[in-house]
Amino acid sequence: MIESHKSDFRKLCINRLKFKSRFAKIKKDKIIVDKLIKTIDILKPKRLLLFIPMGLEVNVLPLINKLRREKKVEVYVPYMQGDSFKAVKYRLPLIKKRFGIKEPFNSFVTKKIDLAIVPIVGIDGVYKRIGFGAGMYDRFFGRLNYKPTLIFTQTTLCKTDKILSNEYDIQADYVITS
Repeated sequence: MIESHKSDFRKLCINRLKFKSRFAKIKKDKIIVDKLIKTIDILKPKRLLLFIPMGLEVNVLPLINKLRREKKVEVYVPYMQGDSFKAVKYRLPLIKKRFGIKEPFNSFVTKKIDLAIVPIVGIDGVYKRIGFGAGMYDRFFGRLNYKPTLIFTQTTLCKTDKILSNEYDIQADYVITS
């Protein structure tokens, strides 16, 4: 029963995100990136997991470029592997893979992530992530033997007071939206 409610909520959130204008998204992305920069400055992670943005997700590429230029934080991004992903160092060129997701080439260095910024479609009443439905982030974090600080981000927050999540769904430490 929870899964059908979760699926309906996911569709509602995606439709809400698609409805927003392109101009509004650019402005909101900038606001969110500025908030993320301030949060990173406070938390001071050594290794940060970000994501290569897709259409409805916050455009964090300016943040990735800034962090790489400053060289204060090692930037990692997901590299698809089976039913989940592994964190690999962000580097160019990026190649388009499954689901149209761009990612760097594989690397074999595995480091402990201090902070992860994760895209969301929405969140439920206990601040657990509602994503696109593939479960890759849940599996990735579920397989770690430690818990990095998690920041969820989306241009427009789509939240329900209902509990739609399962035990294995990841939960935010922070949620940053515009």
